[in-house]
Amino acid sequence: MTTPPPGLRERKKQATREALREAALRLAVEHGPDQVRVEDIAEAAGVSPRTYNNYFASREQAIVSAVTADREARIAAAVAARPAEVHLADAVAEAVVEQYTNAGEREHEALLLITTRTALRDAYLDTTADIEPPLTTVIAERLGDAEAHTARVLAASVAAAVRIALETWLRPAGNAGTTGSFGAGSLVVPSGSLPDQLRAALAPLAPAFDAAERRARPPSSSSADSP
Repeated sequence: MTTPPPGLRERKKQATREALREAALRLAVEHGPDQVRVEDIAEAAGVSPRTYNNYFASREQAIVSAVTADREARIAAAVAARPAEVHLADAVAEAVVEQYTNAGEREHEALLLITTRTALRDAYLDTTADIEPPLTTVIAERLGDAEAHTARVLAASVAAAVRIALETWLRPAGNAGTTGSFGAGSLVVPSGSLPDQLRAALAPLAPAFDAAERRARPPSSSSADSP
């Protein structure tokens, strides 16, 4: 089924959201995140602070959104595009790794900014929860409508695994034994390879994905004819 193009109202909302996140990132890079106010972002994007609050709850959300925009939708689309013969666990892992590591120079610059501020790191990690809704839909379609509950559990598990991988990768120097502990002013040194961290965090979910696929797969004719 073809998804209809967004209407004028939705296109205007998308344009406003994009203008806000682009302004937030530009101002944060130019002046430092701590020197940027919501009012500054709204003014740079040509909207009111009240309009800003309709899109983002904080300046950190807007700055991080410039890096993570639509990532959850791209992950779901990448899973849906994988051939049916590819195991679902592999399709999900490939999509996640691709979308979290296929970054250009601009994204690398923004990530460097994000990893040096506790509030920005927290906002960045919080975006992993956005993976669940679109991924639930795709997994449910792959498994069949009867597996919708299973799809949600699997998608939520993927979101949790991605967050754990990112917490490990962004572990502050000097706190190697405290996953997810980001003290104020800590220097963040990404730990190891992000693709490796993501794959390691997602690997324990493979048996659950495989079991769900086996339940969703119709029995073969030979099995059905067996006494």
